[in-house]
Amino acid sequence: MLKPLFVYGVLGVLLIPAQCDLISVCLEDDEDLRIDCRVEPKPSKINSYEFSWTVGTKQFLINTNVSGLAAESQFKESYVEELQPYGYRMILPDYIDKLPHNTTYLCKVSGEGAHITVEKEQLAPCSAVSLFLKSSCSWVICVLLFFFQTHS
Repeated sequence: MLKPLFVYGVLGVLLIPAQCDLISVCLEDDEDLRIDCRVEPKPSKINSYEFSWTVGTKQFLINTNVSGLAAESQFKESYVEELQPYGYRMILPDYIDKLPHNTTYLCKVSGEGAHITVEKEQLAPCSAVSLFLKSSCSWVICVLLFFFQTHS
């Protein structure tokens, strides 16, 4: 009787703050840099995106569809694809050797932004397992605990 109460109490506590990272950075198998931006756009705003990174005190615009802004010429090979149900993914091909050591990656969707700081040596591969372990999606753990409880 106490075991189910304890498990459901833990599930309840974990479900309250459940929120995934809004931005993730990883390396594809072909060593392309991938940045996923899961910022939900505001329904009343034009759907726009910006991807950039900051090294020290200098910010570099990598890719954008915002009128009047221009990305740095060194990032001309980058491209962006739309994610479902919302968000954008930017790919920066063959850039692993040119990455700065300690970088803050930024993305904005319709003016709402997110950022993450990553050291070059700690970039994870873009596999499902590594992204699962790196994400802060505590709701996934809750679901696993729920299935464990219902099957025991």
